[in-house]
Amino acid sequence: MDKEKIMQIAFEKGSKYEHDYRGCNQCAIAAIQDALGIRNDFVYKAGSGLAGGLGECTDGVCGGYSGGSMMISLFFGRTRKEEATEKGREDKYVSFYLTAALHDKFIEKYGSVTCSDLHKKFFGRSFDLRNDEDKELFRKAGAHDLDKCCGAVGDGARWTVEIILNEMEKRGLTLEDLKEFTYIEK
Repeated sequence: MDKEKIMQIAFEKGSKYEHDYRGCNQCAIAAIQDALGIRNDFVYKAGSGLAGGLGECTDGVCGGYSGGSMMISLFFGRTRKEEATEKGREDKYVSFYLTAALHDKFIEKYGSVTCSDLHKKFFGRSFDLRNDEDKELFRKAGAHDLDKCCGAVGDGARWTVEIILNEMEKRGLTLEDLKEFTYIEK
């Protein structure tokens, strides 16, 4: 497993998917899944409403961050079956710790994890993505340039893959071990 190559694939796909398809959360999820060689359509679908700071409200978290958190939790979070057990409690806290590591990477580079704050960093203002005129201004300002939202999605995907691979290495897991998380909707 070439960790740097897998991380670069995640960045490139996350940036490209956000540029081509939009929907930052799902673009991060798809990039992470593709880089790791799995596909889970239920997790991808669950991210549908989480773009643009959740529901395009922009006051919630960046989709690159929330998509990464979803994928970290898929692999290392607790299950309902184990929610009242010691293992469930341990898994919950592992997902907290790993998601906090992703949070810290966003803070280090962008100064925030919220969509509107990233807008302010990139454009000097935030946009109301539920307003068609503001959404068009957002696009014209370069929202989907590599150094703006596409880059944040790519970074979120890359950092998430790094965090996942580090945890896998710590546990002695391989990419083959992730195949159990594959589910393709028919």
